[in-house]
Amino acid sequence: MHAVSLSTSHPHSSPAIARSNHFGLYSITPSNKPLNLPFCGLRSEAQGIFQLKRSETHRAIVSSRRRAKKLSASLSNNGSAPTSFDYDLVIIGAGVGGHGAALHAVEKGLKTAIIEGDVIGGTCVNRGCVPSKALLAVSGRMRELQNDHHLKALGLQVSAAGYDRQGVADHANNLASKIRNNLTNSLKALGVDILTGVGTILGPQKVKYGQVGFSDNVVTAKDIIIATGSVPFVPKGIEVDGKTVITSDHALKLEFVPEWIAIVGSGYIGLEFSDVYTALGSEVTFIEALDQLMPGFDPEIGKLAQRVLIHPRKIDFHTGVFASKITPAKDGKPVTIEMIDAKTKEPKDTLEVDAALIATGRAPFTKGLGLENINVVTQRGFVPVDERMQVIDADGKMVPHLYCIGDANGKMMLAHAASAQGISVVEQVSGKDHVLNHLSIPAACFTHPEISMVGLTEPQARDKAEKEGFEISIAKASFKANTKALAENEGEGLAKLIYRPDNGEILGVHIFGLHAADLIHEASNAIALGTRIQDIKFAVHAHPTLSEILDELFKSAQVNDRVFSSTNEPVAV
Repeated sequence: MHAVSLSTSHPHSSPAIARSNHFGLYSITPSNKPLNLPFCGLRSEAQGIFQLKRSETHRAIVSSRRRAKKLSASLSNNGSAPTSFDYDLVIIGAGVGGHGAALHAVEKGLKTAIIEGDVIGGTCVNRGCVPSKALLAVSGRMRELQNDHHLKALGLQVSAAGYDRQGVADHANNLASKIRNNLTNSLKALGVDILTGVGTILGPQKVKYGQVGFSDNVVTAKDIIIATGSVPFVPKGIEVDGKTVITSDHALKLEFVPEWIAIVGSGYIGLEFSDVYTALGSEVTFIEALDQLMPGFDPEIGKLAQRVLIHPRKIDFHTGVFASKITPAKDGKPVTIEMIDAKTKEPKDTLEVDAALIATGRAPFTKGLGLENINVVTQRGFVPVDERMQVIDADGKMVPHLYCIGDANGKMMLAHAASAQGISVVEQVSGKDHVLNHLSIPAACFTHPEISMVGLTEPQARDKAEKEGFEISIAKASFKANTKALAENEGEGLAKLIYRPDNGEILGVHIFGLHAADLIHEASNAIALGTRIQDIKFAVHAHPTLSEILDELFKSAQVNDRVFSSTNEPVAV
């Protein structure tokens, strides 16, 4: 997962962005290029299902720190820490990461507050994963209705399909509104205090929050979590007007469907929007800085996906180029895109299109947090943290009682990763040490068909094997051999397993095909639990289901006979 990369429009662009009142949850890795991973990790409470009940009479006793680490001496210069606290935990940012941490904190008996200066749900719910999936649901239906060959194979006859643009936009907006309200209600129902305003750290265990035109409030907390997310990254030279030159924030409103739209960046965000726009009738041109499209995916899966998702559709592309300047449409003139060679920086071509979508990734949303008050210096905007999400100051020391999760730390910019990190932090402040295995966190691209992955790509696995001195093997399973996929007339797809034949360790799984985003979790859970192939291959899958693709995948792997299996002997019942 770490090597996922996307194009940016200019090689010297900086992702540093002034902090405003937007808290987001998208995607990135700790490289110097923002990435597109628009994924979501909502708890069941987002669907209006409240399962926890807050105790009014009991608070968990927060233990002392588990690890003997030196704490930052710089804290003494920023005021002394409080001796009593308003809250056990204060979370700055109420996106998916902050929400997940808050719910787990309540479950642990912690008195919790969450500070939000925009709206509950952050980018994921309001400007990201949730509304984008509503648009992709529409594009999926449109593709089914427009595919005469597919329908005839099923014996169906359907008249010409059409859509109402405003109706589609309303569907996305209504879904976001529903999930946002459910998240807000879940926090209130569980007794989490929602503090409205922009949060700023004043010093050790002390935060102020407030809104423009109102006086600030100060609260203290035994522990603080930063969960402020990210915003769209717009490289230099690109003028965004929100109408004809747009980011994903604007595109999700679907205010118009252009005849021809250029998408800068062919990562997850770009691919998903190409799926939406082409299904609704647009022509798409990708502009990618690297030499190939879909650079962050496993190469074999990416090659297959291009053959299905790009080549048959009204999509062309320019690779190895930067969009050095983009000018919005004005006075009857189209959007103008000037491209230069990514290596030589020589001028290449100029495009004139109806609209341009900037899908060059996300930038951390951390400026204005008051980090200077605790001697913390960001790295390209990211808050430095250790493997337990504890913030590291400018001297390389742990800042006591301060954590950072999600997009703001840059470890893995996925909404569900932010939530998992938040839960991990709550475990720690509740007295139980916990380290999250980021290689077990799955990711998905919700195109039609879908793409999903967990762990290492084949090139990453081969590099690791060479450095550590072991061999890897590859197993594959085709959707064409799956009964359920054939019944759906959706046999285009592949599942790929990367593993160690000497001990059965699963290094990575990549899937392209029908419901790939749902199928990946058997593999991600196996990695998270340390389950080896010699054990999981004995698992039973219902027939006929798509899950049998994973069953065949694991059964086809060849693990050395000498490797011991921990599977229990069967018991007759």
